[in-house]
Amino acid sequence: MLIRQASGIDAEKIISVMKNAEESGYMLYAPGERQIESTALSKLINTLNNAPKSGFFVAQQNDEILAYLIVKAENLSRTSHRAVIVVGVHSNSRGKGVGTQLFEYIIKWAKQAEIHRLELTVIESNEQAVKLYKKMGFEIEGIKKDSLLIDGQYVNELYMSKLL
Repeated sequence: MLIRQASGIDAEKIISVMKNAEESGYMLYAPGERQIESTALSKLINTLNNAPKSGFFVAQQNDEILAYLIVKAENLSRTSHRAVIVVGVHSNSRGKGVGTQLFEYIIKWAKQAEIHRLELTVIESNEQAVKLYKKMGFEIEGIKKDSLLIDGQYVNELYMSKLL
């Protein structure tokens, strides 16, 4: 498996992974809600990859994209040491070490980029993702109560972070 920065030509394959990940019900977007075109995603990939402490990364095996991870940092002097993570893994690749390898790569990359803090939110009931994040050294900092409305039910999100 290869972990690398995404490029604009990956957009269609990444969109496929995004849609599949959203089918899990554990993403911010509800299944079928996200309407993104390859041109717009390609532009986002290029924008993030050209920012000093941001990037759009993929896990790839052969010609297949298995997962993506977005790192987005701010440019303000007081917050430029931190970055937010968004991650999605295709259902066929979950539980097979893809997420672990992707996070190991990103943590090394973030240290080289002089990022001190990685942060993310995760739906509290997404036990598999919470387990992965804890395994990678992320800690729960708090609960965002009734943060999302999913299938008519309010659900909590966990704030998690890792200091590098």
